[in-house]
Amino acid sequence: MTLRSGGQILVDQLKIHGARHVFCVPGESYLAVLDALHDAEIATVVCRQEGGAAYMAEALGKLTGRPGIAMVTRGPGATNASPGIHIASQDSTPMILFVGQVARDMKEREAFQELDYKAVFGSMAKWVVEIDRAERIPEIVSRAYHVAMQGRPGPVVVALPEDMLTDRVAVADALRAEPVLVRPAAQDMQELQRRLLASRNPIVLAGGSGWTAEGSADLQRFAESFRLPVAVTFRRQMLFPADHPNFAGDLGIGPNPRLLKRIQDSDLVLLVGGRLSEMPSQSYTLLDIPGNGAKLVHVHPGTEELNRVYRAGLGIAATPAAFAAAAAELPRPNDLPWGEAAAMAHAEYLAWSDPAPIRTAGDVQMSEVMVHLRKVLPADSIFCNGAGNYATWVHRFWPFRAYGSQLAPTSGSMGYGVPAAVAAKALEPGRTVVAFAGDGCFMMNGQEFATAIQYRLPIIVVVVDNGMYGTIRMHQEREYPGRVTATTLTNPDFAALARAYGGHGETVRKTGEFPAALDRARTSGLPSIIHCLIDPEAITPARSLSEIRNAARQPA
Repeated sequence: MTLRSGGQILVDQLKIHGARHVFCVPGESYLAVLDALHDAEIATVVCRQEGGAAYMAEALGKLTGRPGIAMVTRGPGATNASPGIHIASQDSTPMILFVGQVARDMKEREAFQELDYKAVFGSMAKWVVEIDRAERIPEIVSRAYHVAMQGRPGPVVVALPEDMLTDRVAVADALRAEPVLVRPAAQDMQELQRRLLASRNPIVLAGGSGWTAEGSADLQRFAESFRLPVAVTFRRQMLFPADHPNFAGDLGIGPNPRLLKRIQDSDLVLLVGGRLSEMPSQSYTLLDIPGNGAKLVHVHPGTEELNRVYRAGLGIAATPAAFAAAAAELPRPNDLPWGEAAAMAHAEYLAWSDPAPIRTAGDVQMSEVMVHLRKVLPADSIFCNGAGNYATWVHRFWPFRAYGSQLAPTSGSMGYGVPAAVAAKALEPGRTVVAFAGDGCFMMNGQEFATAIQYRLPIIVVVVDNGMYGTIRMHQEREYPGRVTATTLTNPDFAALARAYGGHGETVRKTGEFPAALDRARTSGLPSIIHCLIDPEAITPARSLSEIRNAARQPA
């Protein structure tokens, strides 16, 4: 063993654990780490704001199943990164945030930018730790990886005192971290099969994290064998291909009413990987709480999640991929009383997800935009978005057909789409990456378009601009009709902004302009923004803003 600085030891551990990218905003508190990254075979992506760096790391964790890595400086750098930690927590995404800290001899004096990280991040992260001795870096980084990936995945925050990173010590490296695969017990699978064959109208709900491409394929085999309809939970559409004959749709915001009824009428709900939290459960109305467990079988890798909200008649502690592998091997039954339920559910999904019949106010019809995207983009395109009514066009009308093709925060965070797209393109340069963003959503982290320019990552950003915070305006009109406050926006020319950054910009004022604009963006070889100016009345595919307002004004 040779003497190494704490910064060098840290970077060496990241290499051992398989980190390919580090997303950062530089700071003087961790210069020793930046110096060690200079010669490392790790792509260091410098971002424009710490929130963007944290979002990129979280997105990478979603795509790979291993912790995405972000590095930020102390104090304001750490607090700017906190939204990414909250997303990783609610979305169950493995992620590690390394944050600078004041020197050890200055602690507890409220030194420049000093923070108590355990107090700040304790309610959001799975583990918050500060490394006081360089000799412990291999141990603690190894543990951070394991904590981030084990059980219910989530974020870990590791604080790095500035002077500790320059200490030179001799210490052995840790082994590469691999999560322990939690497999279902044989008796659990036997009981599941018994319950399935005793039911009359079962349905599978796939959600959560901890999946793999193989796990998704195994779930398909299981669904085919038992002819089961499979729905996915909020923003987990990449878990089951939309063109599969057993796909029943997604439990997002404003889901297909037929799907909701199918779940409510079901006598067995097999929930795999997810928590069925507020959004997919339709504000916790889909199942009784806690319920008597008669219809719920819950599969989750974190035992603390089983029976926490819903009483499960059968709780199975297993990672989704391990469960799916075991389920795919269950003997094919001879007779299934639910017959063609899966085919019927898929037909209902196809009717619900067809954008062609949808017409809204204005000269830009997002339904026709989605029809065109479905025609010309590859099936494995990665779609990214943040929060807002505009996302309905993606969630309802883009058919997710490939594992690893969706990046969207179940936490409902705005500003996610552009940094997520940057991370996706850095990881998968050969795939088409599209970020949808509302005008308000784009302005929250749109500066990361400059990161795409710097690293020559030709993402396509579709800005759906209605000049307002549309989701809040919709709620405002419903609750306080006609009293518009704090939801109107004055926006820049986003196409001109793209060109100012050094990218490609297009403006779409009529539906017929979109196909050529998309083609020029794709062939430009540059990061692109397609600025779609839509009518504010086109607030949802189903109802206009005026219809929502007028309905609210009607006497009860």
